[in-house]
Amino acid sequence: MIVVTLNENSFTRDLTVYLENKIKINLSSSGVGLSLVLGFGAAYVCYYLSSVAKKPQLITGSATLCEFLQRYCPVVTETYYPTFWCWEARVQTLLRPFITTRPWVEYRNELIETADGGNISLDWNNNDDNALYPVSATRPTILILPGLTGTSKESYMLHMVKQSEILGYRSVVFNNRGVAGETLLTPRTYCAANTEDLETVIFHVQNTFPEAPLMAAGVSMGGMLLLNYLGKIGQQTPLKAAVVFSIGWDVFACTASLEKPLNWILFNYYLTNCLQASISRQRQIFDTLFNIDYVMKAKSIREFDERFTSVMFGYKTNADYYKDASPYHKLKSIEVPVLCLNALDDVFSPAYAIPMQSAKQNPNVALLLTAHGGHIGFLEGIFPRRMTYMDRLFKQFIQAVFEHKDELKSA
Repeated sequence: MIVVTLNENSFTRDLTVYLENKIKINLSSSGVGLSLVLGFGAAYVCYYLSSVAKKPQLITGSATLCEFLQRYCPVVTETYYPTFWCWEARVQTLLRPFITTRPWVEYRNELIETADGGNISLDWNNNDDNALYPVSATRPTILILPGLTGTSKESYMLHMVKQSEILGYRSVVFNNRGVAGETLLTPRTYCAANTEDLETVIFHVQNTFPEAPLMAAGVSMGGMLLLNYLGKIGQQTPLKAAVVFSIGWDVFACTASLEKPLNWILFNYYLTNCLQASISRQRQIFDTLFNIDYVMKAKSIREFDERFTSVMFGYKTNADYYKDASPYHKLKSIEVPVLCLNALDDVFSPAYAIPMQSAKQNPNVALLLTAHGGHIGFLEGIFPRRMTYMDRLFKQFIQAVFEHKDELKSA
C-alpha cells in the first residue's frame, strides 16, 4: 500500500507555476477563479482522504480466523480507495458492468437432471492446461453462484472465473433455472430460500471430482442462497469454506430500501423487468398454474414475489418467504469458515440490517465491511477497468483456503 502525503500549500504553489508557464493563463485577471478551483480541489482531496478512503471493518468472533485472514488475505487490512470520481454507492453499482473488462473465459456447458424432472445449467471452466494443478482428479474446485438474474456471462462472474483460472483451479458456475437460455422442463424456477437445486449441484460436483477440495462463492442472491444452504446443512456439507459478496441479510430491509423512489427508478424496475422476461420466455409452462398477465403487471420485486415466487414455493404469504430467505436467521448454524463482504453504503443491503453482533457469536463467520463500494461495485483506481477490491479479496481468500487448508481447519 502506498501512502501519499499531500502538502496543500506546496500543491497550490506548484500548480500555479505550472499554469503560468505552460497554459499562459493570466493569473492576475483570473486569480479568483483559479483560487476557487484550487481551493475546491484541495478540499475535495481532504474530504476523500478523511471520509471516503477507509480501512474496512473485520468482524469475527474467532481470533484465529481473524489472524488467518490478516496473514493470507492482506486486502482485509488495507485501506480501500474507491475510484475518486465515482465512489458514490449508486454510481459504483451502475458503472461496474459497463466500465470493467470482460475477460475471455472458456466454458463447457452441462445440463443435469433434478429430482422433479427439471434441469440445471452448469458452466464449467476445467482449466485442464494449467501447470499448477495438472491432475484433474485433485484440482481444487470452486462453485460460483451469480446474483438474482445473473448468469456465467456477467462481468463479475467472468472476473471470478478468470482469477480461479490464474491460480490453477477449476470453477463451475451454477446458473439458476431458466436464466441461461435453457428450456424449462417443469414449472419451477428459483428463489433465495429453497436450497434443493444447490444441494443437487453440490452433490453432482462432489461426485464428479470426489478427490478435489471444494469451496463455494456467492454474489448477491447467490450468496444468500449459499448461506441459507450452509445454515441448513451444517457440518454435512462437503464445502471447505465459502465467501459471499453484497448479500442481502434481511429481505424486508432490502426491499424497503429498493422501493425508495430513486432506487426504484435505478434498480428495482429494471430487475423486475428482467424477472418478468425470464418468465415470459417460457410462459407456456406456467400458464395453467399462474395468472401470468397479473405477474407481468408487477412494478417491483416485492410485487413479483407476492404474485409468483412465494406462490411457486408454497409459502402462505410473501412475508413468510422473505423471513425464510433472510440469511441472518441461519448465521448461527454455519459450521464452515465463511467470509462475507458488504459495503455499508449498499442500497440493496442497508447497513442497519447487517448482523454484526450475530457474526461475533459464530467463530466460523467473518464480516468484512467497507465504507463504500455499492452493490457488487468495489471499483478502485483511477481507471477501474480490471480487478476490483472484490476481485482481489476473492482471489486471496480462495488461494488461502486451498493452499493453507490445514491452518484454516484449526482456525
